[in-house]
Amino acid sequence: MKDTDIRRRPRREPRTRSVRVVLLALMIAILLAMLDNMIIGTAMPTIVGELGGLAHLSWVVTAYTLATAASTPIWGKLGDLYGRKGSFLTAIVIFLVGSALSGMAQDMGQLIGFRAVQGLGAGGLMVGVMAIIGDLIPPRERGKYQGMMTGVMALAMIGGPLVGGTITDHWGWRWSFYINLPLGAVALAMVSAVLHLPKRERDRRPRIDYLGTALLTIGITAIVLVTTWGGTEYAWDSATILALSAVGVASTAGFLFVETRAAEPVVPLHIFRSRNFTLMSVIGFLTGFVMFGAMLFLPLFQQSVQGASATNSGLLLLPMLIAMMIVSLYAGRVTTNSGKYKIFPIVGGGLMVLGLFLMAQMDTGTSRFTSGAYMAVLGAGMGFLMQITMLVAQNSVEMKDMGVASSTTTLFRTLGSSFGVAIMGALFTARVQDEMAAQGGGAATAQTAQLDAASLARLPEHVREAYQFAVASGTHTAFLLGAAVALIGFVAAFFVKEVPLKGAGPQRPEPPQAEPPQTEVPPKLAASSS
Repeated sequence: MKDTDIRRRPRREPRTRSVRVVLLALMIAILLAMLDNMIIGTAMPTIVGELGGLAHLSWVVTAYTLATAASTPIWGKLGDLYGRKGSFLTAIVIFLVGSALSGMAQDMGQLIGFRAVQGLGAGGLMVGVMAIIGDLIPPRERGKYQGMMTGVMALAMIGGPLVGGTITDHWGWRWSFYINLPLGAVALAMVSAVLHLPKRERDRRPRIDYLGTALLTIGITAIVLVTTWGGTEYAWDSATILALSAVGVASTAGFLFVETRAAEPVVPLHIFRSRNFTLMSVIGFLTGFVMFGAMLFLPLFQQSVQGASATNSGLLLLPMLIAMMIVSLYAGRVTTNSGKYKIFPIVGGGLMVLGLFLMAQMDTGTSRFTSGAYMAVLGAGMGFLMQITMLVAQNSVEMKDMGVASSTTTLFRTLGSSFGVAIMGALFTARVQDEMAAQGGGAATAQTAQLDAASLARLPEHVREAYQFAVASGTHTAFLLGAAVALIGFVAAFFVKEVPLKGAGPQRPEPPQAEPPQTEVPPKLAASSS
């Protein structure tokens, strides 16, 4: 055994170093995908001031979101068919090309188009990262690294607005896009040089499911547009929203039919035969619903009711984001050491319900310390769920389906965020309008819909107080809905089956084993046995 150990060491140490380098590159890729929207959101007022096109402002975000959501499952399948490394490098290149073109945009139309290109690449970044981790790291140890990814996401959410503001003020808004280029080049070089994935032999030449891909893209586009435009650009009962809803339903039904007959379905429906995978998709959808809804309404409450500035409202989210980061890292470590994970979706779901219920109790008299404590409870709940859902989903499928499992789980979370923002936003707006009308501030409803703290201070006192009360009532309704949705995820977590994670936990030296004693066979016995 000692000779064997000596032979193993030279191979093991370089591989460990190469995996660490790859993981660093993967973290940079996640940072690119997460930072982009955070930075651009801060720079948007300056962009509109220079390029004009205020009427098309929402499309700068919508084009990116649509392209990301629609391309996510396609990137996962391409990785399964043609190799993870090639598809991931292609996604990075497309993202960087879109970033460079966006920085050079001369009008709003160009910026929207180039943002769509950027979104196409972003769709492959997140899926590629999770699928590559699935290829490189045994499931037992995967939680530790996916917890680190959640930490990177939280840092991006915290630092994004600050970085965006600093870049815009000192370098100009175009550098909000150009900043991606050096980071992306580093990730590209590191992945190209160090990433070596095992090659998998295929029985036949890959066949692309063109019809299924088209139907899925149309369906996702229609659904995202309904949730983005409904109640804002168009009324929920308008012809546009109803037509988009019909297209979304018809495309989804057609997609499901086609996938049952496709030779290489873009989303193999057999992965949903696994109870754990289906449950993780549902829980991921609900987590996205709650998380992004909370991220939307908490800053609004802090600015409108608690009088925080736009920058400070971002910093006031720190209790939620820090709790999410710490808990995710803890859950990943415990999963790696023990191989147990079922308790985390249950505890996470319970904490999310509790955190949202507590936040629903916030009113005009709630202090920032109290709201911060409530946010920390919610953040802890999300930390238990963020990467455990991906870990269990990947552990529920075969290696050949790792890409589509990662992309499908990511897609469900993305769609959940779209539905969460839309539905919680609709309830919030309706409640604010009702309260403003009831308190005699109805005439100011349209003007005060998105006022910041400075603008609110200039309003007559009775209008300002009416609006603050209305916003508190609106967030109460939105967070109560979030608590009800989180409760479904909490119940679903109890049905997760704890399937043992493949792969060993922490490496332990094997004790030397003595050779078994060689016993001579007596000649007579040998002769009789022959």
